[in-house]
Amino acid sequence: SQHTDHQQPPTMALPPRLLLLTALLGTSLSFTPSHHPLHKVTTLPSTSTTVLSAGGFEWDDPNSDLADPGVDNPFKNPTLLDTTSSNDGDDDTNGTTTLKVDPARLLSPRLQGCNLYFIGMMGSGKSAVGDALARRMGTYNFLDTDVILERAAGMSIPKIFQTEGEEAFREAEAQVLDSVHAHVRCVVSTGGGMILRNQNWSKLQTGLVVYLKVEPEVIMKRIEGTDRPLLQTEDPLETLRSLMEERRERYEQADVVVEVEERE
Repeated sequence: SQHTDHQQPPTMALPPRLLLLTALLGTSLSFTPSHHPLHKVTTLPSTSTTVLSAGGFEWDDPNSDLADPGVDNPFKNPTLLDTTSSNDGDDDTNGTTTLKVDPARLLSPRLQGCNLYFIGMMGSGKSAVGDALARRMGTYNFLDTDVILERAAGMSIPKIFQTEGEEAFREAEAQVLDSVHAHVRCVVSTGGGMILRNQNWSKLQTGLVVYLKVEPEVIMKRIEGTDRPLLQTEDPLETLRSLMEERRERYEQADVVVEVEERE
């Protein structure tokens, strides 16, 4: 009997940019945020609210003092307050009032599952602040889009820039945000250039956006000795200033702007 050898069609090499996206999509980026160990949370005493009937439905009177359990405004809930009287002892009107619980614990129920997105330049502290905040909130998880991208692509961000180029990195970054955006109750640290694309910005605005504003000189001290692809120039500080100026308008559209100063 004769055997006919069927020649396999030649395989076409994918461009590096498509290889990176294929790798990302192949992982499906369906990650499960890791949960931080929960700390003891102060339990609020139960209160009864005035129930009114209207149109066959029962509803709570929004103007009632009992309608606010202290989450919307914890300083209206005496069970959460610790008031210290003034030194003269005559009265406590000049004393200080503090919360008995960590304010971060009260932030979670107010957000009602809405994500927190930290934006800002490289080295502004988004990852450090975001992770610390998520741990203090207790019921939120921390995600870093740069870390997720590196794990999915199997290479570091500098390597991605070197082998694939910035445009491929931006496309991969957008894919990561698409996946992160599907989750709730997350504190998310984003890459410095995440806000450059309108499609990314529209997703960020579904949550609460926090901009960490840090001066270029402070950032340069923080990132000294690290490999930052966009700063491989003759004058990294000037390049950083230019990048910040290009992105300033978009950064300052954040819901909250936090000015970070260097400690003496």
